[in-house]
Amino acid sequence: MQTFYNSSEVQRKEIAPGVTIRTMWGKKVMMSMVELAPHSIVANHSHPHEQAGLVIQGEFDMTIGGETRRLKGGDAYVIPGGVEHSVIGSDGWSLALDIFSPPREDYK
Repeated sequence: MQTFYNSSEVQRKEIAPGVTIRTMWGKKVMMSMVELAPHSIVANHSHPHEQAGLVIQGEFDMTIGGETRRLKGGDAYVIPGGVEHSVIGSDGWSLALDIFSPPREDYK
């Protein structure tokens, strides 16, 4: 198991058009740097993993369990496992840090 990462050297994976992630993980937790292009969309979905996140820069509209909010740098969110959620990027680029527990196998 790797203990130190340079996130700029982690390979990007596209999860939706204009949305890329760079993931780092341990046995029980995963971090994902999420880059959202302007107007990109992460379609409504759910997964059994608990997810928490922090907007690092930019802004986007996030819907969690039917409630939509405009999030900007410094805002945070927590999504319980099994709850549907989606994201729509704003006019500019955005960056967020997502945390998953347990790690998502499909993101490794």
